[in-house]
Order: sequence, then structure tokens, then C-alpha cells
Amino acid sequence: MKLKFWGVRGSTPCPGPNTVKYGGNTSCIEIRLKDTDRLIVVDAGSGIRDLGNYMMGHDLPKGPMSVDIFLTHTHWDHIMGYPFFTPIYIPGTQIRVHGPVSFEKDTLQEIVGGQLTYRYFPVRQTELASKREYISFQEGRFDFGDGLIVKTKYLNHPVLTLGYRFEYNGKAIVTAYDTEPYRNLFCTDPEDPSYDELMASEGDAIALEQNQMLDDFCRGADLIVYDAQYIEEEMSAKLGWGHSTVEYAIDVCKRLEVPKMALFHHEPIRTDAQIDELAETFCTPDKTGGADVFFAREGVEIEI
Repeated sequence: MKLKFWGVRGSTPCPGPNTVKYGGNTSCIEIRLKDTDRLIVVDAGSGIRDLGNYMMGHDLPKGPMSVDIFLTHTHWDHIMGYPFFTPIYIPGTQIRVHGPVSFEKDTLQEIVGGQLTYRYFPVRQTELASKREYISFQEGRFDFGDGLIVKTKYLNHPVLTLGYRFEYNGKAIVTAYDTEPYRNLFCTDPEDPSYDELMASEGDAIALEQNQMLDDFCRGADLIVYDAQYIEEEMSAKLGWGHSTVEYAIDVCKRLEVPKMALFHHEPIRTDAQIDELAETFCTPDKTGGADVFFAREGVEIEI
């Protein structure tokens, strides 16, 4: 498998002179199965626009294009590039959009494709020339043929969110971003009037169990793309926002003995210089246990 980053930021695009090195586009990852050139895309953030333009020159000359898009969730920064993804306008293109089942009444097609209405955009979904299919996902294991297995795991984010595990030819790539470590939400202070011993104990047990389940989902991967939007000193003001820290991600990498980890979903106000400083502080052998841990950059390709 070959992975390429087209968008690495969280929350909102942030183009400008201070984000040139790492990139200012929101989440979009390309994965190619080298034996078949099968194309997988994880998320349709603003980075998918450049990917679409690349596909027009690289893939279209070979014949009709086919792509599986896996959405981690439907927050705006993960779907906003979809209307600007040129292949959706090309006759013969086959697009399958996979994403988590929502508890809301709107379908995946209504949420993602609904951006293409006149209230938001000058082109309607009914005017697109491509053939599109929207497939709702839950947790599970799915056989996509050609030896590709996709496994999914619910993450801890303020809307239903999936982590993905792509397994092919004995290799595995995991995406685990837009997720916050599970914690006990019940009062644990015995002196507090609201303290309940049973609830506190059960809260600890559930948080431990859920964190362990995500560890198990990531275990044995050759590459993990992990949420690292914040650092520990910033988290007190960000609890409940559904994101992890650089320190926590690296701890996961060390604990699971994963050989390679991309720190992902960068804080949009974080400049290139600030990310470089974080890399110098945290991405060192003494901190990572010898694993290859790095901050994801647009345009970087990794072969697994």
C-alpha cells in the first residue's frame, strides 16, 4: 500500500505563509493498493480538491475512474471539499462514499451530497455526471475483494465517528483521528456531595475498557495516522472536543510498539515553525522509543 497526505489540518483550512511546509488543507488521505492501483480516499476535507485534480491527469487517461471514499464522520472540515472534487463531474466515474450511520434522520447522501444544493452551491447533486453510491457503516469487518479487508471502530468524538483499519497483503494502515481518550465523566472525589462510589468505579472501568478496545484496534498496524491536535498543556480548555494530544499519541505508539506513526489533524493556528518545534521536542528516539513518529505533511508519500 502507498499512502499520500492531501490534507492534514483540523477544524478549518488555514492557507498562508505560515502553513506552507505542513499544509493548510483539512483532512484527506489517499491510499493506493499497488498491485491493482485501487484507490481509497479517507475523508473529503479541502485537500480532496487537489487530489481530484491529480486524478484527472493520472487516472482518467487510463479509463473510467473508480474510488472508495471513507468518511470518518460528517463534520464540516471532513466533507467540505466534496463539491470541489472534479471526478464527481466526470461521466463514467464510479464513486462509493462510505461513512458512519448517524442517529439523526438525515442519510449520508443527504448530509454529504446535500452540500450540492442552490442554497450552498451553484451545482445541484442531480446534475452530476458521475455515478455515486452512499453506504452507511457501523463497527465491523468488511471484505472489499482483491484481498482488501476494512475494519471499523467507533471513536470518542461529539458525533458518530469511525476509525478505519485497512488490511492488504499482510500489511495494515489505521486511521484514528478525531478522537479523545475516554475518561470517567462521574465525580471521583469522595468529599464531593455528588460522589457515588458505584458510579465512579463503573466510570473508571468503562473508560479503561474503551481505551483498551481502541488500542486493540490499532495493535499490529504498520502505520497509524493518529489524532494529535493539541499538547497536554492545552487540553484543560479542550476537554470534550474530541481530540488527542501529541503526548498521548506517542504513548500509544510506544505502548503498542507500532513502527510508524503520523501525527495528524493539526491545530489550524499552529504555524510551521511551531510544529517544527514540537517535532524537535517530541519526535526523538528517547521520546518515541525508536519508532518513526512524525507530523504529517501534505504531499508526503509513504509505502507500507
